[in-house]
Formats: sequence, C-alpha cells, structure tokens
Amino acid sequence: MRPFDHNKFIGYVCEVTPQYIRLQIPSAKLLRTFYFNGEIYLGGSVGSFVVVEGQEFGFLGRIFEINLPQGEKTEITDKSINEEETQFHPIAKIELLALFDIYNPKTIVKTISRYPSVGAKVFSCSDEQIGSYISTFGIKKDDDNVPLAPLGKLTSNDVCCHISLNSLFGRHCAVLGTTGGGKSWTVAKLLELASVYTSNKCILIDATGEYTGLERTTTINLGTGEYIFDYKNLSIDELYYLLHPSSKTQVPKLMEAIRSLKMSKLDNKSELGLYYKKDEKGNLINGNIYKATKEKRTFEVFYYKNIVKIEDKLCNFDFSLLAAQITNECIWDSDRSNASLWGGRNEIDVSNCISLISRVNNVMSTSEYNNIFGFRRDKAKTQKDLKEGIQKFLQGENSILRLDFSKVSFDYQVREILVNAIGCYLLDEARNGAFKDSPIIVFVDEAHQFLNKSVADEYFSAKPLDAFEQISKEARKYGLFLCIATQMPRDIPLGTLSQMGTFIVHRLINEQDKKAVESAASTANRNSLSFLPILGEGEALLVGVDFPMPLTLKIDTPNKKPDSQTPKLAKCIK
Repeated sequence: MRPFDHNKFIGYVCEVTPQYIRLQIPSAKLLRTFYFNGEIYLGGSVGSFVVVEGQEFGFLGRIFEINLPQGEKTEITDKSINEEETQFHPIAKIELLALFDIYNPKTIVKTISRYPSVGAKVFSCSDEQIGSYISTFGIKKDDDNVPLAPLGKLTSNDVCCHISLNSLFGRHCAVLGTTGGGKSWTVAKLLELASVYTSNKCILIDATGEYTGLERTTTINLGTGEYIFDYKNLSIDELYYLLHPSSKTQVPKLMEAIRSLKMSKLDNKSELGLYYKKDEKGNLINGNIYKATKEKRTFEVFYYKNIVKIEDKLCNFDFSLLAAQITNECIWDSDRSNASLWGGRNEIDVSNCISLISRVNNVMSTSEYNNIFGFRRDKAKTQKDLKEGIQKFLQGENSILRLDFSKVSFDYQVREILVNAIGCYLLDEARNGAFKDSPIIVFVDEAHQFLNKSVADEYFSAKPLDAFEQISKEARKYGLFLCIATQMPRDIPLGTLSQMGTFIVHRLINEQDKKAVESAASTANRNSLSFLPILGEGEALLVGVDFPMPLTLKIDTPNKKPDSQTPKLAKCIK
C-alpha cells in the first residue's frame, strides 16, 4: 500500500484550522475521476477520501466543499473549465477523519491529535486503503477470530465494507430513520449477518410481523394464547403494572393478600388450618386465608419460618383467589379487647380497595390478558410457557428467535408490559451469567412502541417500564447486547440512546430527531449529520465509538426481505 503516490496527487494544504483544512488545487482538471493501475479514483470531487502527508503521521480526510476563488468565478465557462490547460484553481475544504503511521499505513489512529502543515501534499485515497481501514475498526491487538461481515458499500467510491460485528453490536446498536428509508432492510441484514458470521443467538421482537421467512429462525406467535408469559414468572412490580394499585391505600392490602396466598400454597401440612374455611366434611372450600377475629401467633410463626420463599418478589400464587383475599385483608389490625387477635371487617378499607378488586376481576376476565399471561390456565391446559420456549431456542440449532407481536392487542398496555417483562427476564438471566460465554443480541423493532413508557395508577402516580433502559446501561458486561430500531429517536429515552455505541442512521428529516442523534452520538459531527435529510433509500450513516470516522453506506439487500411494503392506492377504472 502506497498512500503517497505522485500519480494520485490533487493539491497542497493552504490553510489549517481545528475544524477543517483548506486545499489549493493547482488545476481544475485534478477534480476529474481517473484510473490508475486498474483502479478508479474520484480525484477532488465532493465526498471523496484523500490522504495528506505529514512527518510522522499521515492524515485521512474527506472533501466536503469545493469552490473557486472570487476572481475566477466570473470567468468560468464550459470550455474554459474543461480545457487541458485550464487556468482555474479550485479550493476545497477537507474534514480530517483520522491519522495513520506513515511507516505502517494499515494502522489507523482514532483521535486527531495532530494537524498537517501548510504546503503538505494531498493525494486521492485508494479503495484498497479505505477498505483495509474499515475492516480494522474496533479490532484490538489481542482479538482473535473476529467476525467480519459485508454490511454494504461506501456511497462515495463503491468500497465494500467488511465490518467487525463485535464493533457493531458490542456496545449496543441503534438503527434510526424515517419510514421508507430502509430501516427494516437494515435490521434484516444485521440479523442475517449475525446468523451467518457468528455462532451467537439473536432474539427479535417483531412488532408488526414483517420479518417472516428469515432463515434459521424459530418463530413464537404471541397474543393467540398458544404461548404465554406465565404470570407466576412475573415479579411483584410487574404485577403492579397490570393492577396499578394506589401506593397509600391499596398497595399494603395487595401485598398482604399476596403474602397470605403464598403461605396458603406453601402450607402442605395444614399448619394454618384454623385460617381456612371448610365444608361439613372438613374439606377446604378454597385456598383463601381468613384472619378476621383469629389469633395472630400461628400465622406469624409460619410467615417467619418461610419468609425467604414468601418474599421472593415473584407471583407464585393462585391469582384466581386474589380478589377475595384482598377483601379478607380489609380487617382491623387488632381486636379491641384482645391485642393477640385480629379485628373484624373494616368497611373503610373495603371501600378503598373496591377499585383494585374490580381491576383484579377485570384482568381475570379479559381475553387479552389471559392470552398473554395465562391468569386462567385451568381453562387452557395447552398453553405453552414463553420462558421455556426461549430456553429451548437457546439450546437448539437455529440462530434467530422471532417473537411475533402482530397479534398482541394494543389495549390495556399489554404490549408494553409484555415486552418489559421479557426484558426483565433476559436481564435476570444475564445477571446470573447465562450469556457470559455466549453473548446474545436482542433486536427491538419499532422500539418507540415499547420504550419510554409508564403505567399510571388511579391517582396518576406513574411506574416506568424501564427494563430495556437497564439493559442498555448494564447488560453489556454480562453478554446481553441490544439493537433497537425506530423511526422516532426523540421518543427513545435519552438514557437509552446515549448508551448506544453504534448508530446506523437512515434518512432523518425532523430536527428533533437529528438533535437526539447529535446529542447521543458524539462522533457524528455536523458535516456528517447534514447528509441525513438527503440520504437515498437504503443509504445510511454509520457512526460509533469503535468507528474512527463516519461512513456513508449503501446497505446490501438482505437475502430475505421484510414485508414492509406500503399499500398503494389503486387507479380508478371508468
């Protein structure tokens, strides 16, 4: 590789600033595209890559503006600019992207800590040199078996970009862009590359069902009742999302009811017999606990003996008994005449909990909830557990698990709560070391539907659904990587967006969206972001922590295209 070759000469540096350098081009004919040794060079055209001479380091840059000196602008004609001995002397602005060791040009340094001197020569950069730099982005000296995958080609000179998938996903990734910009195709391509070039697993949350037909894929359809996220695997906090009890009056009674039902389930030896209702033959009528006017000690002894299982933060109890148990908990703390006994029914507490009891019964009777969380599994014995389905996939041969949300209702915030529950489950698995040796990538399509959401109780006290925000902040070290795709980055929590190490940004027009990207991706400088509104379909700006310079790519077409076609209006036939 010879970066400084007189045959590729363009001009001289005539001005150096912290933001850019100015290039004096001796003749307008040096702007033309030319061939050298069978390879095409773009010369001094806008968007082309150039290299600048230095004493110890060479500089890699890109031309982003060209103009003529003021005195020459009035003399320009088609003949004068194109004649062989043209007297025009264009001036170009070059954005410095990186520097490299002139004795080892294949080694690129990310930070621009030095600048070329005035008078330094500038040369057109070869495709070979650009391609070799891109293939080393993010790769450290001690990295072995790095998966390099062809993501696309540079829009400026058609260089095929082989990208390190560790650099792409290792610090989380965001695919952004307006509708029709190619965002879905990029997600499909990323899934394809991860499946073909790595031995790792991917889990895709497919919000609309458009990613059918992907190779080496296991599909689980949600919302139909075939697979459920068993409510017993929900945490108490996630149950709150469904029931949204008021914090001051209803939460204490709900917690007491859950504790009582957990104790009832643990009571195999009938130690709590005096708290049950029985029929004439002495058989239990149900599993509810009745504490009113009963003595406290037996109950309290059993509770402290089993406190670890009771306070495990999971919903491991019979949900069908919960409404009645909440009513049973609406009693006075103590009997007036005997402090060792509970008091009788407290009508004030019952009145305060009426709305909570109604919501519990609503959850029990709503098909949308039952098709997702299986609150009435006694009436649907064939339902499969989603957690078991995920575990079976992780142990199987397929590379991609597609969770199809197209049949999941938009009512009652079921979609947001379910995705958050899946995120909590994967985060817990990651914390327990399940993905440490074999990382997995979670793709969340249409992420604005699920992230930055909250559930409010009847007093408008909101609880955030923040599982994926937690994943973005801490799961990377556990081997759980996140890739989100959205057309509205402004609706993604800034805390989540700022944790994305890599951005693949398609066409963005909205100013708030561009500002969200600019504030989150420090490497995306203004010159690069200025191209976002005019990017064509399938074109994207790639920026990231492990990428020393922004890359404008034409993303390769995936083998299996997503079904993201917009329905078309039909011509009227008269």
